[in-house]
Amino acid sequence: MGFPVVKGLRAMELGSPGPVRERLNGLVLSGPKTATAGTLDDYEDEPYEFVGERLALVDDDLRPVGVVEVTDTVLTTFGAVPWSFARAENEGDASIEEWREGHRRFWEGTGVAVTEELPIILIHFRPVGASASGLPSSTD
Repeated sequence: MGFPVVKGLRAMELGSPGPVRERLNGLVLSGPKTATAGTLDDYEDEPYEFVGERLALVDDDLRPVGVVEVTDTVLTTFGAVPWSFARAENEGDASIEEWREGHRRFWEGTGVAVTEELPIILIHFRPVGASASGLPSSTD
């Protein structure tokens, strides 16, 4: 399947389409959201994001709304995700338990069986451009 490619960059699709994605994209572009998490099911034959990689932050129609640069990636398990990471995701959780409950609900809603041992990729990033800023000028 693979991640969509937008203007030569892999796409970063946050949350579920609609108001949730719009809210999360806004948190990235305004600065407080500097991390996201994914399960290995998201990757299939795709390589993990790598430090220095730029990703196109996209809306529901895969239109770029910004660009982020990966600053760190960590492979861990669902049960070992630290509170410091949940705070960097900055989605309003008041505790790591609340973060786990919300992410369990989200991932189980996509068909992923969530256990404490589920492998999770933690991705830290920084925004480097809004809208078309930072996107390569070539088209796909």
